[in-house]
Amino acid sequence: MSPRPRQNTDIEILQAAFRAIARLGPAKLTLADVAQEAGVTAASLVQRFGSKRALLLAAAADAAGGHVYIFSGLRSKHRSPLAALLGLADCMTVMGSNPDEVAHTLAFLQFDLTDDEFLEHAQAGALGMRAGIASLIRDARAQGELGPCDVNRLARTVQATLNGSLLEWTIHREGPMEAWLRKDLRAVLDPHRA
Repeated sequence: MSPRPRQNTDIEILQAAFRAIARLGPAKLTLADVAQEAGVTAASLVQRFGSKRALLLAAAADAAGGHVYIFSGLRSKHRSPLAALLGLADCMTVMGSNPDEVAHTLAFLQFDLTDDEFLEHAQAGALGMRAGIASLIRDARAQGELGPCDVNRLARTVQATLNGSLLEWTIHREGPMEAWLRKDLRAVLDPHRA
C-alpha cells in the first residue's frame, strides 16, 4: 500500500497558484497547472476550491492581506522607517523575478478591474498598502528622517510610484527591478527628507 499523499495547506496551494500565474498568466492557467505546481491532483483542487474562479478568488483574498506581512517584515529588517520605505522596492519581487512573470502577474489586474468580487479584494489590498506606507511615513517624520508633509498625500504618491515604476520596468527592462523601483522611490522621498 502506498503512503497517503501529503495534504497541502490552503496557503501552500495559493502560493503555488501565484507561481503558476507568474509563469503562465491567469488566462492560460488551468487547475492542472496549479495542481502540478502544488504537487497535488487537479481533483483535490476541485474538491477544495470548486473551480478555477474560486481558486483565483481565494488567491485574491489572500493577496489582499499581504500588506500585513510586507510591513511587519520591513519593520523587523530595517530600524529606520525611511529605509523600510525604500525597502518596498525589494518587496515588489513578489510580483515575479523577470519582466515576463511580472507581466503575467499584472494580467491578474484585469480580473480585479472587471469583476466586482475581485475588485473588492484589490481595493482592500491597496488600502492596506497605503495605510502601511502612511504608518512608515509618520514614523519617519517622528524620527526626524522626513520633514513636515501631508502624510496621506505622500503615501498615495509613494504607492502610485511603486505601481507605475513596476509597470515602467516591465517595459524598459533596464537593470534589476529593485534598483529601478528604489531609484523612483528616492526621487519621490528625497525632497521630503529633513
